[in-house]
Formats: sequence, C-alpha cells, structure tokens
Amino acid sequence: MTPSELLFQPFLEFGFMRRSLIACLALSLGGAPLGTLLVLRRMSLMGDAMSHALLPGAAIGFALAGFSLGAMGVGAFIAALGVALLAGWMSRVTSQKEDASFAGFYLIALAAGVLIVSAHGTPVDLLHLLFGSALAVDEATLMSVAGVSSITLIVLAVIYRPLILECFDPGFLRAAGGPGAAAHLVFLMLVVLNLVAGFQALGTMMAVGLMMLPAITARFWVQDVAWLSAVAGLLATVSSLCGLLISYHGSLPSGPCIVLTAGGFYVASLLIGRYDSWLSRWWALRAHRVG
Repeated sequence: MTPSELLFQPFLEFGFMRRSLIACLALSLGGAPLGTLLVLRRMSLMGDAMSHALLPGAAIGFALAGFSLGAMGVGAFIAALGVALLAGWMSRVTSQKEDASFAGFYLIALAAGVLIVSAHGTPVDLLHLLFGSALAVDEATLMSVAGVSSITLIVLAVIYRPLILECFDPGFLRAAGGPGAAAHLVFLMLVVLNLVAGFQALGTMMAVGLMMLPAITARFWVQDVAWLSAVAGLLATVSSLCGLLISYHGSLPSGPCIVLTAGGFYVASLLIGRYDSWLSRWWALRAHRVG
C-alpha cells in the first residue's frame, strides 16, 4: 500500500469518516460565501457573536430532551436569531453601534448557556456542546447539513445582487428602492442556519471557524468578489480534509483540528499571500527603494 493510500485509508474503510467528510464539505460550500459576505460587510466578528448566542437555546433543548439534535438545533436557531434581531433593533432605537450590541448580548447568552448546561448536565456535556465532534456525524445530521447548504446556495443566488450592492454602495440601493433591509434579514437567517448546522458537527465554538477563517484567508490571494467565495470554499474544503485526517491519525478532537488547519492557512497567507501580505508589502517597499 502506497503512503497516499495509507493516509486516505480511513475514508475508504470507515463510514463515519466518509459522513464526517461529506458534512464538512457541505458546511464549506454553504459557509464560504456567507463568510465572504460577512467580511465584505465588515461584520466578521458578528459570526463569532452569533455562534456563542447559539448556546443558551441549545442548552435549553438539551435540558428538555437530552442529546436530541432536533431539540437543540431548534433551540439554537431561535436563540441566535433572537440575539441577532435584538442587537439590530437596539442599535436602531439607541445610540449604541450594532457591534457593541452584539458583544453585550452574546456574552449574556454565552454565560446563560454555560449556566443552564452546568445545572442540568456534566462538564462532559458542556464540552460536547461547545466543541462537538465531526467524527460523530450520523445520517440524520448529514442530511440536515446538506439540506441547509443547498438552501443557502439557492437563497444566496436570489439575494446576492442586493447584498453586494449594499456592501459597496448602500446609498444607491436605498435610492433605487432596493430590498436592502429584507435581504439583510434573510442573510442573517442564513448565517444563523449555517451556524446551527455547523454546531451539530463542530460545536458552538468551532462552527464559526470554518465559516470565517477561509473567507478571511481568501482575501490574501484574490481581490475579485466573484472569486472570493470560490477560493474560500476551496480553503474550507482542504482544511476539512486535512483536519479530519490529523484528527484520525493523531487521535485528536476533530473540530479543533479542522479550525487549526484553517488557521494555519490563514497565518501562511498573512505571511506570503499575493495581496497585502507581509511578503507582498516587503517586495513593494523594496521595489520602491530600488526605483
């Protein structure tokens, strides 16, 4: 058996590895364009805030029904969407910025979720909710993740134009009477839906990593908006594949391995990427001095 066959043997031999890989690929395809739009809209940290806001809803579902993915998923969706809408509403009726509102509400939600799980479970239960396990994906979770990814891509195709216009020229969109507010609300719902799907496989803490890190990394390699999502999806896919292999061969938690692999690509791109990296700036400075 060749080294490459030995390396990829887990996907050929074990069904749970194939399910995990397909689930992560679906999360990559659905999450990459959302992460790219969050970056373009200067809302990168909002994804992190909303991933933390999942916890109290998932914790209430866990307290009522145990490890029922259906109950925890519904609770997580309601909690995260509620925090998103509440933070947006508070930023409009007060002088507080939306990012500050998100920070306040997600910290409250995170503390409440930890408290609920601690009161109705064990530290192991809390770790499972926070960090999940991509290697424990069953067929029901796989179908749920694949369905969310498909819905995301279809809906994004419908609202993509107003979302992009709002990123670069919100004044023109408002003047033209475009559906900016409605598209923004649908976009937030898609983000929450994908975080809930990711939470079922990676946990609340790790779900946002696969969405945001590849999107941030892609900007070091391409500048065309049309290519950002494609490169981000490719990076998320490779991170998932490598992270699952590292997790299996090293007997390590799958979620952190996937996110740390994506983080490794980010750090490497920060240093040697094509645009705005340390290396590109060094070459530009050197060329300027020589010139």
